[in-house]
Amino acid sequence: MPVTLRTVRPADGEIRLDRWFHRHFPLLTQGALQKMLRSGQIRVDGKRAEANTRLLPGQAIRVPPMPEGQAPLAEPKPVDPREAAALERLVIYRDESVIALDKPQGMPVQGGPGIAKHLDGMLDALRFGNEDRPRLVHRLDRDTTGVLLLARTPAAASKLAAAFRGRDAQKTYWAIVVGRPHPLDGRIDMALAKHAGGHGERVIPSDGKDSARAVTLYRTIDSAQKRAALLEMTPLTGRTHQLRVHCASALETPILGDGKYGGAAAHPDGFGDRTLHLHARALRLPHPEGGFLELAAPLPSHMKDTFTFLGFDKPRTPPCRRVR
Repeated sequence: MPVTLRTVRPADGEIRLDRWFHRHFPLLTQGALQKMLRSGQIRVDGKRAEANTRLLPGQAIRVPPMPEGQAPLAEPKPVDPREAAALERLVIYRDESVIALDKPQGMPVQGGPGIAKHLDGMLDALRFGNEDRPRLVHRLDRDTTGVLLLARTPAAASKLAAAFRGRDAQKTYWAIVVGRPHPLDGRIDMALAKHAGGHGERVIPSDGKDSARAVTLYRTIDSAQKRAALLEMTPLTGRTHQLRVHCASALETPILGDGKYGGAAAHPDGFGDRTLHLHARALRLPHPEGGFLELAAPLPSHMKDTFTFLGFDKPRTPPCRRVR
């Protein structure tokens, strides 16, 4: 992304500069924003600015290139009608402020090297008559399925992004792992760091200066003797690939199909499906207009098949709703 100049719209007048960035770049972290402000990369009408600078309509904001994974909304592009219809079928909840999708396996959420088609580039298909296009407020890995939340307005995006940053969003994942963890439930507190290797970037356990604390609660819902288990996992932090590394390294029970972190152990004999078995089952967080939003996504087809193969009960999926 090159340096751009953005004009402050009347709707954004009188808000602080940091709030303007969180509204228009909801995935941008506070630390990254402060770094760009300190180094003078962000300017208002050509002058250095502080986080608390009050904006006026018509002012020009210099926006530098965003850090990796914290890019702004994609430029609107025409969406194929068939793809638009398929995207609409993924909607599991919608109101005036938010849209929730049941993200399928294999769909990239954002662009990157070698990714030409991704969800962020097709969000115009989900305007449903709104002037503003929906925007991402969090992410899921390409092969992780389940609940993905979008904001329908800049104000909603700012509030939802703050809920994720402030750990007010309660995320529940289901994972089928190879083996049975010991103990069957507990708390994982293992620091992680990104590591560039010969097979691309990975996340590894690390106590080095570049590591970040990662905490996950887990419990075993069901198991097929010692062959496999169904875990419910609640991340208390939001590190990249946190659940995948915690399962493989801390519990020594890699997620089924996760060759990146589990190697050959993630593809045991007798299991035909090599797809990642990690599902964002539920999400509960404050609704931008008050109350709470409770969302849940049904199991994807490949996990349903594995449930049947292992003899696990398939639970009912609760309805998505706003609780006032």
